[in-house]
Amino acid sequence: MSLRINAVVPDFEAETSQGPIRFHDWIGDSWAILFSHPKDFTPVCTTEFGAVATLSDEWKKRGTKVIGVSVDGVEDHKRWGTDIKNVCGSDVNFPIIADDSLTVSKLFDMLPEDAYLPDGRTPADSATVRSVFIIGPDKQLKLSMTYPMTVGRNFAEILRALDALQTTAKHGVATPADWMVGQDVIIPPSVSNEDAKQKYGEYETVLPYLRKTPLR
Repeated sequence: MSLRINAVVPDFEAETSQGPIRFHDWIGDSWAILFSHPKDFTPVCTTEFGAVATLSDEWKKRGTKVIGVSVDGVEDHKRWGTDIKNVCGSDVNFPIIADDSLTVSKLFDMLPEDAYLPDGRTPADSATVRSVFIIGPDKQLKLSMTYPMTVGRNFAEILRALDALQTTAKHGVATPADWMVGQDVIIPPSVSNEDAKQKYGEYETVLPYLRKTPLR
């Protein structure tokens, strides 16, 4: 069954480049981002890991833990970290799950149950292990997105989406297309005009079902 928005994400035990973890315990009371890769020492994934590493302070500001998962072993992950630092100039200070058994990839529905790694495999054998999962402190999936191997992920967009998720969770609002922190938010249609004025103060009615307000 596919992992859907607001479902509790699977819990699991795994070895990582920073030692063993149990996933739900590792998340704790934080937000978390799990991003997956079909193989170590691949060009696009190397740039992506570098992007995540350089955003270390931004994840911390948002109380968010990041963790990678790649379909290779711990020693490969550690050696790959040297290449990543050479590319981006930052240490890989987050764990990378060793998923050479494909356990995590299957739990998160990135590979079918009968998938296996053939001898002499290439990244194409695990090409669908190219997803991002944003997870709330309640261990529920808040957002997921999947990219092909040829297209590097936009981690500025992932950061923007995280800001939107945290804002909507905290304030009970929604965000419009291309929303950035500091811009007006949307008052949910379930909130009456009277309650909206009491809760948010003055607001703009664009359409009867589209009302915008700044966060105060």
